[in-house]
Amino acid sequence: MEDIKAIDIMNYPIQVKSIVDYDFNKYEEWAMMAKTTFKPFFPLGRFPNTPEELEQHKHLYGTSFYPFETVDKFIAAMDKDGYDRVCIAAVKMWSFRKSFSLIFDFTIDQVNEMVKQGKGRIIGVAGYNPFRIDESLTDIEKSVKEYGFKFVYAHPITFGLPFNDKKMYPLYGLCSSLKIPVSMQVGHSAEPLPSWVGSPMTVDEVVMDFPDLKINLSHTGFPWINEWIDLVWKHPNVYGDIAAYMPKNLDPEIIKFMTSGRGNSKVMWGSNGIGLTHGKHQLMEMDMKDKYKENILRNNALRFMGLDS
Repeated sequence: MEDIKAIDIMNYPIQVKSIVDYDFNKYEEWAMMAKTTFKPFFPLGRFPNTPEELEQHKHLYGTSFYPFETVDKFIAAMDKDGYDRVCIAAVKMWSFRKSFSLIFDFTIDQVNEMVKQGKGRIIGVAGYNPFRIDESLTDIEKSVKEYGFKFVYAHPITFGLPFNDKKMYPLYGLCSSLKIPVSMQVGHSAEPLPSWVGSPMTVDEVVMDFPDLKINLSHTGFPWINEWIDLVWKHPNVYGDIAAYMPKNLDPEIIKFMTSGRGNSKVMWGSNGIGLTHGKHQLMEMDMKDKYKENILRNNALRFMGLDS
């Protein structure tokens, strides 16, 4: 089939050095992840951080790992790999290793700068800090009403919070009022951060309380795969993405779910910043209907964000 102009539902402002100059190796959580769960991507035992190292290992993740020098160069990489738009999230992630600190603390203004320079190719996504609720809600409202952001990406498990925790409910209430979706990492944490709160099943209560709120369960819900499938399958407004996983390495149950009529209209693709190339190309090569590939790579994300019209 012809190439599909993909939508990347999950990416970060550290893609572009002129926006955020970020050093993963400064943080214990990322350093440990590079030695364990993400070791296949990081044979050095740490994140590559020199031009020579980035060039030497780029075959592991595609066109490039972090960072591109400018937004224009990032857009050129999108064009090369067949991406229409990329969602960039001002995500907040808490550290359990450093007191009262965030290991990701991107701002809506950083993301909005990418949106402005991206000339319609970058979709802005706000973040949420459940330990700074008023400040977060103010930012989210501004990002939607002034900057045109399309949804919020939250990371409650790194704060040690289940999805039905009271600190998360102000987020759901505001997003429901603004009629924008919420995306959240569910499942385990690849970093040495809390995983026990990541079971997708606490989302069930959230859906009961906010039946019209669109929710994306990001990162497959692993190891609670069947629970993830159950929620995406049964709730009309619940979607799921496979960000951070190479499609051919997914659990067979997820592959069966997303390549059938049961789940194909609900599962989305996201690079999670691990290069634009390999994941998309693997999806294009998978044995499924052409329409199903288009749904995963593009149509479902447009519908999730309300951009399908």
